[in-house]
Amino acid sequence: MTRVLLIASSAVVRAGLDSILRSRPGMEVVGSIARLAPATIGDEIERLDPDAVLVELETNDESPALPVLGPTGERPAFVVLGDDSAGDAVADALRLGAHAVLPRDAQPDEIVRAVEAAVAGLVVLHPDRAAALLSLLPAARRAAPGTESLTAREIEVLGMLAEGAGNKQIARRLGISEHTVKFHVGSILGKLGAASRTEAVTTGLRQGLIMV
Repeated sequence: MTRVLLIASSAVVRAGLDSILRSRPGMEVVGSIARLAPATIGDEIERLDPDAVLVELETNDESPALPVLGPTGERPAFVVLGDDSAGDAVADALRLGAHAVLPRDAQPDEIVRAVEAAVAGLVVLHPDRAAALLSLLPAARRAAPGTESLTAREIEVLGMLAEGAGNKQIARRLGISEHTVKFHVGSILGKLGAASRTEAVTTGLRQGLIMV
């Protein structure tokens, strides 16, 4: 079972997240708390021993949960829900070691998969914000030294490769030519040092470029 602690100011939000997680096999909500002082949150984490902490960040949130994201703690994995208005707090969460960042309106399946991936040690960034957030990751958690960052379009194409889409389907969905798709795929393979599409997708998942 994956043990999850919920942190959000709103009781309604906590109830909604609780319902999402409890409805999925293998997920157990071990606690649901509002905003507390950093030390108190740390005490709760130590007492409940969750595998993951799911935190909702609000507009202009200074997030008292952030201090417990320090690099010395290997557990739990932090999954952050935050929109653009909570940009500074989201950036701080990434720099302090959060494993996953999703928009506050993320779908239930996205939230569950992000928790699972974060617990497995993967970095998860929502496709809509991956390009902007990648630069905020500590260097040790980005692509291996010597590799070149993917563009926003390349990340979009990589996500479609992960879905099993062929060149023709990708071209139709993006409104571009198959030749351009081939160019993007070749660039992705080169930047990720991958010999195949499958290897590129695997590398992209491991680096948190796309959702699992």
